[in-house]
Formats: sequence, C-alpha cells, structure tokens
Amino acid sequence: MGSVMAAAVMLGACGGDEGASTPLQNESNLDEQLAALLTEQEVRPVEPPAAQDPKRVELGRKLFFEKEISGRRNISCGTCHHPLLGSADGQSQSRGQGAVGLGPLRRHEGESLFLARNTLSLWNRGVAGWDTMFWDGRLAGNPEEGYISPSGDPTPQEFSSALAAFTIIPVTPDEEMRGFPGEPDVFGNPNEMADLTNDDFAEIWPLVVARAMGVEEYRQELLAAFPGTTEDTISILHLGEAIGAFMIDAFTMLDTPFDRYLAGDTEALSDSAKRGALLFYGRASCSSCHTGALQTDFKFHNVAAPQVGTGKGEEAPLDFGRGRITGEMSDRFKFRTPSLRNIELEGPWMHNGAYADLEDTVRHHLDPAASLSAYDDRQVEPELVGTYQKNSEELLSTLAPELAVKGDPLSDKEVVDLMAFLSSLTDPRSLNLMHLVPDTLPSGLPVDD
Repeated sequence: MGSVMAAAVMLGACGGDEGASTPLQNESNLDEQLAALLTEQEVRPVEPPAAQDPKRVELGRKLFFEKEISGRRNISCGTCHHPLLGSADGQSQSRGQGAVGLGPLRRHEGESLFLARNTLSLWNRGVAGWDTMFWDGRLAGNPEEGYISPSGDPTPQEFSSALAAFTIIPVTPDEEMRGFPGEPDVFGNPNEMADLTNDDFAEIWPLVVARAMGVEEYRQELLAAFPGTTEDTISILHLGEAIGAFMIDAFTMLDTPFDRYLAGDTEALSDSAKRGALLFYGRASCSSCHTGALQTDFKFHNVAAPQVGTGKGEEAPLDFGRGRITGEMSDRFKFRTPSLRNIELEGPWMHNGAYADLEDTVRHHLDPAASLSAYDDRQVEPELVGTYQKNSEELLSTLAPELAVKGDPLSDKEVVDLMAFLSSLTDPRSLNLMHLVPDTLPSGLPVDD
C-alpha cells in the first residue's frame, strides 16, 4: 500500500469539512492530512483507458489533421485541437471558416466570424466515465446506454465512447468544417456539402465518408482497420472510431506529479502544492464541483463567468449554456465542469475564454461578485473587446452555492499554494507533442493552417 493511502487508513475520515476549514498548525503532517482528505473524498488513481488498435490510431492521426474531410478542404480537427496548443487553439473563442493561420495567430481575412465558445481540450477524454461532451452537454452517452447528440435519430449508436461520437459533429456546421453556400473549395471547385443545412446530418456524413474513401490510402487503411467491412459498409462511424482511437492514444496524460503522489510517491508534490491540495479539496471548496482525481463532476454549474464575446443563439450576446439545451430557466448560465488536468496549457479560460490568466480565473471562482465588478474585456481577442455584458445581478442570482469558501477568504499566499497544486496536474509529456503532427497527408493537402 502506498504511504499516502496507508496514512489515510490510519487516520480514517478525520479530514472532513470542519478539519478542512481549520488553518494548518503543523506542516510536518501535510501528507497525513492530505491522505485523509483524499480518502474521504474518494480521490483515487485514475484508471487509464484500454490500449487502442495501432492501425486505427495511425489512421485516426492522419484523419485528425486531414482537411480533405472538410467542405472547403481548408480546415481539420487539428486546426482547433492542436497538440502544440494544449489540444485546443489558444483563442478566447474559436475562429472557424474564413480564417487562416494557427492558434493565437489565426485571423480572418475579411469580416471576423467567431464560434460562440472556447475550444475545450481533449486531455483524458477516453477515461471511463467521461460520458458528457461540449460545454453544454449536448452530446452524452456510452456504449451500454446509447448516445444523445445534436444529430438526433441519425446518431450512430455503435460508438465505443462519447469521444468517438463527438468527432462526427464538427464536420457538419457551416461555420466550422462544412463551409457556407456559394463558397468553393481551396481549388475553386464546388463544395458539394455547402447547400445542405446544419441539421442535415444523415446527408452530410456520407459525403464526408466519400471524401475519405476517394483517397486510395484512406480506402485501404479503413478496410484494414475495420476487418469485415466493405467499401459499401464503411460509414461515418468508422471515421469517428479511428479519430477517437487516435485522440485517446495521443491525449491520455496521467503521469502528473499528482498522479505519482496518489500512487504513493509523497515526494512528487512540493509542500506548497500539498497545501494547495488541502485547500482545493477542503476550505476553498474547489472539489465541490471539481471532484475526484480528474477534478470534474461532469455536471453543470453557474460560476458567473463574465458574459463576453459573441454569445449564442437568440439570447446573444448572452449565452445561456445548459439552459439552451434543457429550456429551463434554472439552467441558464450553467456550463459543464471542466477537468483541470493540464489546465495550465488550456488558456484562455472559461466557456468563452473570458480570462487570459489562470490565476485571475481562480480568483473569479473565489469571489465572483468582485471579479465581475472589476472585469476588463481587453484580455480577449481585439475584435471582441467591448462586448462585455454587465449583467452581474442576473448571473449572481443563480450562482452555484458550491463556490462558497468555507471560513476566511483565501490569502494571497494561499492562492499561490492553490496555483502550485494546479501546476501539479500538468503531465510533462504534454509539453512537446510535435511528434503527433504528420509531415504529409494522403490527400496531398497541407498539414499547416
């Protein structure tokens, strides 16, 4: 038994809320205090997903960066989920069709068109139990219970994970990968997907598959990766499974200092990080929503994120989040709790990229009212400056009660410790994933954006 868990067994459940809200008097027993608290909250080492089929991983790697499967042949999954950008894109809100370049340098040549939300990362999305996708949870499910999705009835139910099911959604919206009517592809040829609508999932997916099968190397690799299939039976399911296999293989990152600590290496965390973990799972109340070892309850909460940016749907420039899916007033401004693994690499932060600094994001959670009052939207993309909606009264009226700090507000020193703990959630392997980016693609289209 690791020394951390052994200490927890000896101490039992002495690290409850009352103990967690009491200032530490003796730092010599940080490990004992933390072990008890982690045991009480059932924070255990994360079980990694099963190894993926190498053929599917390699096929998925190519398809992940392949622009051939987008309507205008100008954008890929990797455009918005790049390995060198924390598996996201480094923008407050993503730029889809009409933009060129990668990450923070990606810009529109004409009128700017932003997608409504910040790009979520892909870290550890293949871990068992990760059944909810998107900020608003509009795609969810698992192989046993089936899947719900924006595509409704046409949604294939044979996916092996919600992550694989997620992959087939971004190819359908016109502002993302499909392209707008009247706009040709990069060669000046007509885009056969463009005149369909965002709801024509069943018509769009076969066209995407035809694009892939039209490239001989992909045709051969798809048939080899999925034995028993024929050219007539290869479908969007198989493309999604391949891309999902690649993302699980590439972005599962479970060798952080915190993982090593949970495995029994008490030297893996600094004293500052240990104090931060005690705050995180104790007095600061972070673990009320960021539960467990992945630091997420997969539920939806209103943390009063500043309403800045384009907004979404009929309520724009506001974004009702989960409320857009359920139609319930009580769900307005709620968004899914993100995992905090590799959180340092994912900026800007919040559902709309409202904060350019992680510490500012943390301080917002500790005192949303003060943070909203002082918010300055000059930290978002230049085109979005001036879009901040000062609706703090409306946001705070349904603020998640879980945010309440137990006891005294955190001092600046305690915030430093909390940040040290968040830093311990970064897997060093994530810092250089250049090897994931292929040099060339079977279609001959460029890898670079």
